[in-house]
Amino acid sequence: MKLLRLGDPGCERPALRTEDGRTLDLSSLTADIDGTLLAGGGLDRVRAAAEAGTLPELDPTGLRIGAPVVRPGKVVCIGLNYVDHATETGADIPGRPVVFMKDPGTVIGPYDQVLIPRGSTRTDWEVELAVVIGARARYLTGPQQALRHVAGYAISHDVSEREFQLDFSPQWDLGKSCETFNPLGPFLVTADEVPDPQQLTLRLAVNGIERQHGRTSDMIFDVAHLVTYLSQYMVLEPGDVINTGTPAGVALGRPDSPFLRSGDTTELTITGLGGQRQTFAQA
Repeated sequence: MKLLRLGDPGCERPALRTEDGRTLDLSSLTADIDGTLLAGGGLDRVRAAAEAGTLPELDPTGLRIGAPVVRPGKVVCIGLNYVDHATETGADIPGRPVVFMKDPGTVIGPYDQVLIPRGSTRTDWEVELAVVIGARARYLTGPQQALRHVAGYAISHDVSEREFQLDFSPQWDLGKSCETFNPLGPFLVTADEVPDPQQLTLRLAVNGIERQHGRTSDMIFDVAHLVTYLSQYMVLEPGDVINTGTPAGVALGRPDSPFLRSGDTTELTITGLGGQRQTFAQA
């Protein structure tokens, strides 16, 4: 299933996009797409109602598409998780996942405007596969158990300010947590529709020029390993988001350093998960 949220910020309505392109209103089943829905058997109820034909159709014309899950409790990010990206940035290949946190308030809709922070000279792009947790996860024991705790997947744009990230603090949070720095969606695609999250193609273009083209099969640490690993050090709650890293092609790794400026646009796609488009503006 492809779940989405439609409407102005703070007033989004939960919906389902069908295989034939219709949009169905989920308001009769849930107030929102959140951890309560994901962990409480909500996906099964949505599926049953859709199959029974009891959900009313919704006209999405003119409606903003929000992030496909309500503001997550936490956004956990994995750095340097593709060999080619680590190499282009001059970093060593990590022996363990590089983990950092991103302010959940950065999460916005997939077509919302992204703001370049005041004083920024090195705002950068990163297309990533996002994992949305569907059941409370603590001390998981292996890959099969880990994947049973995944509700689904989405496109995530892990926008970064490299000077803030690398020069202003030994931690990365300053360059990752600026407002609007995590467009998410358009859909939460349930895990049953993504039988192998390690066989997806990621692409990102800036002003129509392709900058990133990678495959999740090239991750150093795959999705199952990441969920298992993180559960040893923190409790993952339903609705939490994991950004799993980006392939090569970021501005930081290019000799011409074409960092983002006001008026630039980015377009992102991942196999089966839809697409995003953002325009950048000055904060």
